[in-house]
Amino acid sequence: MAVKQTAGRRDLGDFAPKFAQLNDDVLFGEVWSREDKLSLRDRSLVTVVSLMAQGLVDSSFQYHLQSAKNNGVTKEEIAEILTHAAFYAGWPKAWAAFRIAKEVWKDDL
Repeated sequence: MAVKQTAGRRDLGDFAPKFAQLNDDVLFGEVWSREDKLSLRDRSLVTVVSLMAQGLVDSSFQYHLQSAKNNGVTKEEIAEILTHAAFYAGWPKAWAAFRIAKEVWKDDL
């Protein structure tokens, strides 16, 4: 089951209230909660690869890697996914993604 997201309101509620509402209620509240259409695990994988492909390996990427792990993605699976995506998204982006993935799965090494 999806976790209720409040980061938008917490981090941007005073500055960009509409963006915060869309983030928390629509993206995470509606889209991520459609588990009858796509599992949280699968949504995590799509999100991780999408962010990596854009080169967005920042705190949000780390958050989504942690979510992927929490949603059942193993170290071996994330390594295979990032390796596969490297050929389509770019080798340097994969290197950057692996640095963060190693940190998230450090207890599984």
